[in-house]
Amino acid sequence: MTAPLTVITDEVATVDADVDGTRVLVEADVLPIAIGWELKPEGLCHGDVCVPVRNREQLLAGDALDLAAVAGALSRPIVIDADTRVAAMGLPSEERRRALRDHVAPPFTLPDLNGRMHSLEEWRGRKRLLIAFSSW
Repeated sequence: MTAPLTVITDEVATVDADVDGTRVLVEADVLPIAIGWELKPEGLCHGDVCVPVRNREQLLAGDALDLAAVAGALSRPIVIDADTRVAAMGLPSEERRRALRDHVAPPFTLPDLNGRMHSLEEWRGRKRLLIAFSSW
């Protein structure tokens, strides 16, 4: 059944998707809205950057794209909560390795308790405590 799904990458998007167990299936024309990448003949592309896909059939489930398979082809981890209809896709493996090696957090923006957005960059040189938790 197709219904709204929230996809979290470096941005947040809500798209229509079919959640089939642990698989999230999206139509090809929805993929750029969901994650900023699109499937082209040369592979998965974001702007002028393309990642070749050896076996396109592994990305497909019928006419739809399997979001977890797409994440795997991009070397990005993904977590899917089918009950809340949320999928979160992490940074590519090279960016995660670089952050661990350099001890530098990737850029991000989060809301404070009043809902105002703050980026990591605006706190450079000042100490802040970030508390993260999950209900699951």
